[in-house]
Amino acid sequence: MANVTFKGNPMTLIGSEVQVGDQAPNFSVLANDLSPVTLENYKGFKKLISVVPSIDTGVCDQQTRKFNEEAAKLDNVKVITVSMDLPFAQKRWCAASGLDNVEVVSDHRDASFGEAYGVLMQELRLLARSTFVVDSNDKVTYVEYVGEGTDHPNYEAAIEAVKSAE
Repeated sequence: MANVTFKGNPMTLIGSEVQVGDQAPNFSVLANDLSPVTLENYKGFKKLISVVPSIDTGVCDQQTRKFNEEAAKLDNVKVITVSMDLPFAQKRWCAASGLDNVEVVSDHRDASFGEAYGVLMQELRLLARSTFVVDSNDKVTYVEYVGEGTDHPNYEAAIEAVKSAE
């Protein structure tokens, strides 16, 4: 498993670590209207999955905005931000932010995404900051588990990975 810390404290990640070349694990999360969302919702699209501990904190806000800005320039790409925030809080954040190229979904109900992608921090019941690129055939082409939860991901590497994915 990836080694991650949050504010310097080691975290135990629950679930299976995802590797480049793996078939993307399915998941079940909630959209901000409480409707279920699974990997199947994005069939045929390239996917940049941006995972944040909480959408309304500084680094998470910046990460979501950066990927949203880059997504506007890409064809056939869905940018999905996943957090443990309640769908209602995510909806408020989206409305206040004015972002329209990113989908924000909640894993709060059963931590399905967190466990499937190995990013659920046992000590906090939050998701570890990470980025996954999944091609249009649902093959994982890029993985980054950010070592320290308060650090930014490698935006450039993730964007290049999604651009070069099939």
